[in-house]
Amino acid sequence: MDHIAYFGPEGTYSELIARKRFGKHSTYLPFPAITDVCRHVARHPGHLGVVPIENSSGGAIHETVDILIAHRPRVWIHEELSLNVRLALLGHRGNTIRTLYSHFAPLDHCAAWIRKHMPGVGKHLTTSTAQAAEKAAQDPHAAALGNRTLAALHALSVLHFPVEADVPNLTTFLVLTARTPMAPPKRPGTKMTLVAHLPNRPGSLCTFLETFRDESVNLSRILSRPIRGCPREYAFLVDVEGSPSNPHVRSALQRAKATCVSLRIAGYFPCRKPYSS
Repeated sequence: MDHIAYFGPEGTYSELIARKRFGKHSTYLPFPAITDVCRHVARHPGHLGVVPIENSSGGAIHETVDILIAHRPRVWIHEELSLNVRLALLGHRGNTIRTLYSHFAPLDHCAAWIRKHMPGVGKHLTTSTAQAAEKAAQDPHAAALGNRTLAALHALSVLHFPVEADVPNLTTFLVLTARTPMAPPKRPGTKMTLVAHLPNRPGSLCTFLETFRDESVNLSRILSRPIRGCPREYAFLVDVEGSPSNPHVRSALQRAKATCVSLRIAGYFPCRKPYSS
């Protein structure tokens, strides 16, 4: 039986996609923070963790990115999952809504809809959509944006679904493991994530990127984060389409190493078709 740690509490989209991926025969363990999920996985090599890394509206989840870059806790990427997120407005039917709770990403994604349909309502940030539903359940004049399943968990009504359906809303999640990646897979659709620390000099990023361009290797994500304790120095999280089993990727990696202070592989992993919420 698989043990799956996820960014909780119960009812988050991390739990939803974990259950879609690993099914009803796995054991699911909620944790209140992404760091807690990663610590648990690092201490239990047989367990996996599911955490968000990016939302198409709200951008990167910095806590996840920072953990991968610092490699503390020591976890690697095992898979990438994505979810077409459909949001519901949850609340107390028949009551005037004065307060709206949600995570930053849903509030940002639905900003135009909220301005049009809920003008003057106070907006409050929460650490997750599940926490938003918890808070809304405690206030008869509050509502939350989140997963429809939260309604049953917190005795709320689905007041509107889906919210802002015409605008794509894709959230990307990572399945994390404590086990060091083995030989890179050769199957199509494989991706690889790199952590690159570049020298602090003009043109260093351009030189690094050119090594992949020259080998016709596509990069699908580039995220930068400051390096703690090193002012004005940055590390980059880079997603590469392919793995070192491909000779062009292997050549690009060998050349890229010469342009970096350090270059580390954070994982090879398959990409699956998006799930729907």
